[in-house]
Amino acid sequence: MTHLGGDDSLADGKSAQGVQVEGVAPEGGLSEGKSERKNLTVFFACLAFAGCAVGMSFAAVPFYRMYCQLTGYNGTTQRAEQASSVILDRKINVTFDANVSPGLNWDFKPLQASVSPRIGETIQANFSVTNRSPYPTKGQAVFNVTPMEAAVYFNKIECFCFTETTLQPGQTLDMPVVFYVDADIAKEPETKGIGTVTLSYTFYPHASEKPVAALPTPAEKSAPKL
Repeated sequence: MTHLGGDDSLADGKSAQGVQVEGVAPEGGLSEGKSERKNLTVFFACLAFAGCAVGMSFAAVPFYRMYCQLTGYNGTTQRAEQASSVILDRKINVTFDANVSPGLNWDFKPLQASVSPRIGETIQANFSVTNRSPYPTKGQAVFNVTPMEAAVYFNKIECFCFTETTLQPGQTLDMPVVFYVDADIAKEPETKGIGTVTLSYTFYPHASEKPVAALPTPAEKSAPKL
């Protein structure tokens, strides 16, 4: 009887052992499952990071432009809707600079070398541009003010730089800019000693335009051909 009981215990032990083995997943299967989940987590994290990077790259340009307009960084001037209500007796000298980038065959110049308005006074200056090419062309003016510390106080009410400019062959156009220098320029320690600022423009070909050849000058027309 004792012998038989021992066999029964052995059988029960084998049965229990068999149940325990069947109820536990193989160690290799667990490792593979964890590895797959980890790889998926890393993949989706990288995908999210790439999406954020692309989105930020598209947003960088308008954010940078907004930052420049708010701070005057890189000589970016301000845009005002109306004239200043504060005008000082002190005057400030404003000089003008005009440039045309390669690929745009225009003649561009200020019609006055400088003006000397009172600080806060609204004033108009004029520029002239001529299309010297035999084709209609389109350009966009970009601008800055130096010294750059003064840019945040330079306010434009009207400017040809707000929109693109299209000129027909040989067409000349007079273009105004209406502006004032804010009275706060005389308060800040870093700007109160500034007596002269320069407003500079450069015309660039519009993105849709291709470089065109220049119209021959009278001297070039009369020159003998070799």
